[in-house]
Amino acid sequence: MSFVYSSWSRRFACASAAAGAAAVLLAGWPVTSVLARQQASPPPAQQGGRGQGAPGGPGRGQGRGPDFDTQMQAQTKTDATWRAASDGYMSMQKTTYKSSADGLEIPVFIFKPLKLRGPKEHAALVWVHPDIRGHVYEYYIPYIREAVARGYVVIAPEYRGSVGYGQAFYDAIDYGGLEVDDVVTAVSVLKTMPEVDPARIGIIGWSHGGMITMLSIERNPTLFKVAAAMVPVTNLFQRLAWKSVDRQHRAIDPQNRYGGLPGDSAAINQVYKERSPLFLVDKIQTPVIVHVTKNDQDVNIEEDMQLVDALRARKPDLAETKVYEDPLGGHLFDRMCPATLPNAGRLDMTKLENFVPTNTREQRDSWARVWEFLDWNLDPYHGPEGKS
Repeated sequence: MSFVYSSWSRRFACASAAAGAAAVLLAGWPVTSVLARQQASPPPAQQGGRGQGAPGGPGRGQGRGPDFDTQMQAQTKTDATWRAASDGYMSMQKTTYKSSADGLEIPVFIFKPLKLRGPKEHAALVWVHPDIRGHVYEYYIPYIREAVARGYVVIAPEYRGSVGYGQAFYDAIDYGGLEVDDVVTAVSVLKTMPEVDPARIGIIGWSHGGMITMLSIERNPTLFKVAAAMVPVTNLFQRLAWKSVDRQHRAIDPQNRYGGLPGDSAAINQVYKERSPLFLVDKIQTPVIVHVTKNDQDVNIEEDMQLVDALRARKPDLAETKVYEDPLGGHLFDRMCPATLPNAGRLDMTKLENFVPTNTREQRDSWARVWEFLDWNLDPYHGPEGKS
């Protein structure tokens, strides 16, 4: 069984997931509606956040590509804001580690409680930032503070392709490929820390970071104790068909590491499948929580519900899912703060008050559910086996 997308002169064929995810693929969404949506709607902004370095977003020159010097200067300010936000709440280290994939140096934030307990007394979280071209945004300050206050050690890698680290790092982008290895390598770093319990490591990510989170647990079924994927990218075939083929391909694969577009060959179709979490659902052995919203402007509900339905059907004992109706912020609903609002460009991003959450009921509800799910599986308040 297969599904075929026609997009202008391109035809995309995607074979159904062998394990049964095909039963939910595009259920009720005929090709004609896909075409109508693509032709009627302009492409939305890149995946979440402030879009630094995204096509058409801040960090790009006037048609000349990214301004890498400006991006690096902005990253220096971001680092300073994180240091200021950590003062009195947690320790912060900015360092690098070598990716297990190819030895590329990956910049990384490491946050720890100010007062550490004994050996293996702390659970840990790998924190995966969003955006094709993003970084560890300051709007995570309240949530990383809370994670550390709960007893977690948090490691937040700036995987290849992230902005703020120069052109070579930017051009190393490998969407859904080596960037996943970059993130998974963080587990090896955590395991070198005597205070971290290697049996209590979780992973959490948003949007593109949610996609990386899903791929991480699908490719490494026993590595993480728990996972949280918020508004995750789910199906690359649908993203290209709905959101402008050429634009999306330029964004996710500027170096043509995929080798072409879906429909060009069976081998290329397989590459897209292997980088789409939907098709790997049956590999999941990790408890996972997934939240999506019907008014998502980026990962449209028609894309996200494919993953939600697959998890509900195929992994009901491992997956907890929640669909929000129409929360403020849509794609950014659980991260909304003054810095994410439309007038954010006028704000001083070094001021911590600009990262205070909007505190909507959906935002509160989502985080309450996420913390409960993570805490239940990782028990950050105690040492191994519940020892105080």
